[in-house]
Formats: sequence, C-alpha cells, structure tokens
Amino acid sequence: MRIGLVGKPNVGKSTTFAALTETTVEIANYPFTTIEANVGVTYIAATSPCACKELSIKIAESGRSVDSDGDRDGSICQPRTGACNGHERLVPVTLVDVAGLVPGAHEGRGRGNQFLSDLASCDALIQVVDASGGTDIEGNPTGPGGCSPSEEHDFLIEELAAWIDGIISNGWAKAVRRIQSEGEAGLTNFLHEQLTGIGGTHSDVAVALDIFRRENPDIPTINIWGDEEKRTLSHILRRHMFPLYIAANKSDLADEETYSTLQTQVKSYGGLFVPCSGETELALRRASKVGAIFYVPGESSFEVNPDATLNDTQKRGLSELQDRISKMGGTGLNELLRKVVFERLEKIVAYPVQDETHWTDGDGRVLPDALLISSGTTAKGLAYAVHTDLGDGFIRASDARSGRVIGSEHELEDNDIIKIHAKT
Repeated sequence: MRIGLVGKPNVGKSTTFAALTETTVEIANYPFTTIEANVGVTYIAATSPCACKELSIKIAESGRSVDSDGDRDGSICQPRTGACNGHERLVPVTLVDVAGLVPGAHEGRGRGNQFLSDLASCDALIQVVDASGGTDIEGNPTGPGGCSPSEEHDFLIEELAAWIDGIISNGWAKAVRRIQSEGEAGLTNFLHEQLTGIGGTHSDVAVALDIFRRENPDIPTINIWGDEEKRTLSHILRRHMFPLYIAANKSDLADEETYSTLQTQVKSYGGLFVPCSGETELALRRASKVGAIFYVPGESSFEVNPDATLNDTQKRGLSELQDRISKMGGTGLNELLRKVVFERLEKIVAYPVQDETHWTDGDGRVLPDALLISSGTTAKGLAYAVHTDLGDGFIRASDARSGRVIGSEHELEDNDIIKIHAKT
C-alpha cells in the first residue's frame, strides 16, 4: 500500500520521509527542495503477534526442537521484507514524499498538476502541517505567526477540491445530456468515468452524491448547476477519495495554542490529528544507526549505548532528545502511521504460504510474506494480492491452521495463514 506525504513546501515532509524510510533525501530550509516525488518503504508493527509464535509452540509441543535465532528473541519466521523480533512482525508500507503544494497549484503554480497526479496512486494522504506556524503559505521561513496550521489545512483542501472540480467540469455538457437520457444513473456513471483515472470508485461517487443531495435538498436541476454546485460536490468527493490525516509536525517547537484550533477542527469531524516531530525521529534513527543509542521507533525513551564514545556536545544533544520525546510521548510518527493503516484504512495482515503443514513457501522459508490487505478481503482477493495469475487461476484455498478448505468468497481475518490452490 502507498501513503502520500503532502502539504505546502518547507513543512518537514522530506525530513519525515527520511526518518521513516531511513533513506537520504535533500533537506533544506527553503521551498521546493523536493522537485520530483521521493518513493521509499517504511515498516510498521502488525497489531497481532507474528504467526511464527504459534508455530514455535506447535513445534515444541510435538517434541521437536525449535530452530530460533537467539538474536531475534524467539522469532523463527524468515521475512522477505521487513523483519520480526520477539514475534513483532514489521510489515512494509510505501511512502511517497510529494513536492510542496502552493495556492493555485490546480492552475499550474509551483509544480501544478504534476503534484496532483502523484497522489492518484496513493491509498491515503497524510498532510504534514507546520504546527509551529513558522513559515508562510508559500513555505518561506518567517518565524512565529507566518501562517496558521488551520490556514495550511484549509488551502490544501481547497486545492484538492479545485483539482477534482476541473476534472468533472471537463465535458459537463455530456453529464447533462446523460442524466436527461439515463436519469440519475447517468450522472453517477459520468462522474465515475471522469474520476476513475485518479482512483475514484463507483462507491465514492454514489456515496458523495447521496450526501450532496441530503445536505442540499433545494439543489436545482443539473442543467442549471453553476460553479457553486459543482465546487460543493467536489468538496464532498474529495472527502471520500482523499481524506487527509494530519501530522502536526514541529509540534515540539510550538505551544499547543498554536495548533489547537486545527486540532479541534479536525477532531470535530472525526479526523485524525497527531502532534509529531520528524526532525526528532530522524535524529534518533541516525543515532541508533551509528550505535550511539538503542532506540525502538515509536517508543518514548531510548538507552544510551554504554560502549559508545560520545563527546559532551553529543551527550547534551541526546539528553535534549530524551527530554523532547518524554514530553511528547514519542515522536508521533509511528503512532500516526499505525492509526492510519490499521484504524482508518482497516487493514489486516495475512500470511500466504505454499506448504500449509509447515507454513513455508516453495523454498522452505517460514512465513516469508506478511501482506497488508483490507478488512473483508476474500480468499480470492488475497490470491490477486499475491499475483494476478494466482487470482485468475484460483480454485480454492485452505486455512493452514485448521486444514479446512475455504471458498473464493470466504472473508479473511487478521493473522490468517492461507494456502492458495490455483491452476498453473
């Protein structure tokens, strides 16, 4: 799955991206540091213990020895991507660091619509907001009071709505003719056809139209809709196609009053708002990588490596980092990702295997793949998630725990281990 990091320039998107993916990207205190979208992979912990914990127990109960890696605290799986330590399975999530968006992007300002096209393949968008208010709406450093976090959020919503408005307005006369000949279904089908290229589904359109009608009971007939009606509909379509989850970055540099208005606004409509510090997370991961500290991403503390040689400046820096994450309860980034993936997008983890007895793939690797799939995904849907050919040739599946045969429409549950039988 892909999550896009979006927002105006110079709010810390690239810093957040670098921290989460542990990759090197250009980071600077001026707008448009990122020109083309950066793409990388981060890892988040599954909500349930890895299935290799059950397998270890199963092997031990059979009287066989468990071939575990002492360095991984009992984990015996062999992940092809991610990792597993102490039966905590890390699953991959692709992040897209999109170039900064400025007001008027839908009209070509900044990177214009190229930015917007980068979003079409994303399953979710995290808006990185400058919670300190230290940059203006264009991303130029100004110091406190440059731009309120609420203003940042509102302008991005307007740009996305304007982008969608431009798409559905193209060929609007066709929509009028279709609704005259096909009825309401004509409008639904027209909107779906217009928006399918940016990820709009038939369900997105149908739900948005239903809300639009209920919220605007006196709406005139479509043949006399003007700019206001289309823009209102575009805002509702945006909410369903591109909900924004808020990373209040640089919150460690701000008083809560600076971003409290946006926090209240987002929570009032059931949105997700998490105070974060990408710079702190990046510093912690870099310190951990060079062996100065022992840090588990997402934790609110770390241990200084007693064997590390540190000068006084480094010691003070680590002390400041510890004070910062203790005050914040962590850097917020891992908490935000987990909430987006598992709570808002309702993803679950499934383990496809080829050998349902030993829970291995064709090369004998134990539980090599842990896939993020949507809640309600069927056995056949999992087959397609593994490979298109496997889905096309699907015959049946087996629950590796019970050995029970399950059909194509069987809905999977979190932590299921599934053997897929397909025509080759």
